[in-house]
Amino acid sequence: MGLTITEKILAAHSKDGIAQPGQIVNATIDLVVAHEVTTPVAVDMLRKLGINKVWDPDRIVVTPDHFVPNKDIQTAELTKHLNQWVEEQGIPHYYGLGRHGICHVIASEKGHILPGTTVVCGDSHTTTHGAFGCFAAGIGSTDLACVLATGKLWFKVPETLRFDISGEMPRGVYAKDLILHVISKIGVDGANYCAMEWGGPGIAPLSMESRMTLTNMAIEAGGKSGIIEADDTTCEFVRARSDKGFTIYRSDPDATYKQRFAINLSDLEPIVAFPHLPSNGRWISDAKGVKMDQVYIGSCTNAKIEDLRIAAGILKGNNVARGLKVIVVPATTDIYRRALKEGLLEIFVDAGCVVSTPTCGACLGGSMGVLGAGEKCLSTTNRNFVGRMGSPKAEVYLASPATAAATAIAGVIADPRDYLGEYPPK
Repeated sequence: MGLTITEKILAAHSKDGIAQPGQIVNATIDLVVAHEVTTPVAVDMLRKLGINKVWDPDRIVVTPDHFVPNKDIQTAELTKHLNQWVEEQGIPHYYGLGRHGICHVIASEKGHILPGTTVVCGDSHTTTHGAFGCFAAGIGSTDLACVLATGKLWFKVPETLRFDISGEMPRGVYAKDLILHVISKIGVDGANYCAMEWGGPGIAPLSMESRMTLTNMAIEAGGKSGIIEADDTTCEFVRARSDKGFTIYRSDPDATYKQRFAINLSDLEPIVAFPHLPSNGRWISDAKGVKMDQVYIGSCTNAKIEDLRIAAGILKGNNVARGLKVIVVPATTDIYRRALKEGLLEIFVDAGCVVSTPTCGACLGGSMGVLGAGEKCLSTTNRNFVGRMGSPKAEVYLASPATAAATAIAGVIADPRDYLGEYPPK
């Protein structure tokens, strides 16, 4: 009987070399990604046990990202704790303030994410890294403490859902629309503790940024992980950033899947997830006209350079609607720099947007865009649960950067296809 990519990776990282769905394996971890919110908690746990040394400093990537810069004394203490721990442990891969970024984007940007590896982080959107053909999962602080001390962690091998994608992405439709459509189709628990595996001819043309958007939101469907087989696009991205060796795993033709879904991209149109679930998707034709108080273009889901180019292409030469707050947050310092050099930031500012340093801030209702009672926000983030971005009486709508940019101009939810221009101009 054939195996899936996920089963092969976990088998290769377990002592017995076997990983079947439902089986418990004690897997070797290749990389830990850490930020300032969950890591200090894990470190304190270890210190209480008298464990003061990590298993391998070179296999840990650290960046502060949730509250950057610190918004209050409590978050300042978290970052201080993180910085001191990094120095104490001699961790070389540290991206501090001014070189920082959202951890799920900066880790691959800096060449730390490799196909065929195991990656964990104390953050649910660690699933993002599965776009590179690796097993990547979010974990809690207790499990994070275990990994930091031993370099191993147990997993129940997940069953796999297969998403076979065909057709071509229509004009104005993007990876965010695809993943919101899938979540609307299967529900927020439709992939409960499953690996969401993407494949088919419709995936091959997608950029790494787009693939990362798909795997990023696996957790919004209840998934344990998201994964896409590494191909030439993957290898080109990785080789430009790392000279380390890696193994590419492919699902066998006779691999067993819990369920398979066939989706033709040609059937899609822009989609908006209405409050208060990512699964509450409506086609743009049924969503247009809802007045917004804020538009947010950012987060680990949609603040990569590709996303900023798409948004800038629509906003170029236009103005933000009167009375609307529009916040743009590049995912990493390097992306910020590239957007600056390409003139994207100037386009945003000229249109009337606010541009911030990289941070998760507004996405989790922490800072840099928190909503008040009764306010409505169209956001490129990944969650729109009650109270996610601030007041429990606020409403969050999820959409692509293109739909966000169109909405920024109109002041109400708008169809990006009505605003698409050509950027950069020929």
